[in-house]
Amino acid sequence: MEHAKSSGLLASLRQLLGTLLEIAQIRLELISTELEAEKQRWFAVLWLAALALVCIALGLVLLCGTVLLLFWEGYRLAACAGLAVVFLGGGALLLAQARQGLRQPGGVFQASVAELRRDRGAELPPAP
Repeated sequence: MEHAKSSGLLASLRQLLGTLLEIAQIRLELISTELEAEKQRWFAVLWLAALALVCIALGLVLLCGTVLLLFWEGYRLAACAGLAVVFLGGGALLLAQARQGLRQPGGVFQASVAELRRDRGAELPPAP
């Protein structure tokens, strides 16, 4: 009787350990999947941002050239100083917004955290 009880306890412990390892493996796979998706999203966003910056820079150079050509006689220095103030102010504003965006907490592992909370809240089924 004692032998059957200890082997039943040992089998239950093995089953519990197997279940815990399976849960850990699933969670690690979920985290890995989320990291891969986040990496791809960041790459796409950075690529689009780089292209947008190139287009905006070219547009701004052309706009500055147009303004300077319009004010070539007499107000050339004032037009150049005004454009410099506008671009420096806009750059400072955009930099402040970018820093604020980086300070906000991200949601890289939202699904993993939700699953772990659900696992913690769930009761383990009774051993057979």
